Amino acid sequence: MRKLATAVLAAALSSAALAAQAEPADPSGAGVLSAPAPSALGAGLPSLSGIKLPDFLKPQNWQCVTFARAFSGIQIFGDAWTWWEKAAGRYARGFQPEAKSVLVFRPKGSMSRGHVAVVEQVLTDRVIQITHANWSPINGRRGQVESDVTVVDVSDGNDWSSVKVWYGPSRDLGGTVYPTYGFIYQPGSEPGGVQKASWTGGGAPAQGALF
Repeated sequence: MRKLATAVLAAALSSAALAAQAEPADPSGAGVLSAPAPSALGAGLPSLSGIKLPDFLKPQNWQCVTFARAFSGIQIFGDAWTWWEKAAGRYARGFQPEAKSVLVFRPKGSMSRGHVAVVEQVLTDRVIQITHANWSPINGRRGQVESDVTVVDVSDGNDWSSVKVWYGPSRDLGGTVYPTYGFIYQPGSEPGGVQKASWTGGGAPAQGALF
């Protein structure tokens, strides 16, 4: 039901309405878009080689880069914001999301090292869902994993250079706009279109469009 609700939300959001949301950061969250809640603590995440699902749920301090590397299989090390340049010549990069690609955030404010998140699925050309770590504090703790997290492209050119991200404490998309570099794709990927495929992690995207 959560994913169906997200699909309905996504279909209802026009490009014009989304572009209008690209205002400067608004900590109050006033006028935010409505979005369904993500799965707390990474519920439903698959087992991966070397890391099992229970490891994600332990009360430990997951860093976004450690989790993204394990979950996506993209082998880049260092601060999140450095992933974009380090991917050059090793992985394809681009400005449209694909399932299992990694979205790289630019540094912004207190997020001085940037952020990385793994794309689960593409809902529309403006709405995706991600799995990532160390974003929302859950039960007062940082460093935890969330899945089915809604991200909305609010850039003027629909190039995903500016996004809004679900934030747990506000229980919705916040007012803050985050700048990004773009997406790092899986080896062998042929980016170029919007991939509306469902993916649950740990393997190839499942076939079949959402709409």
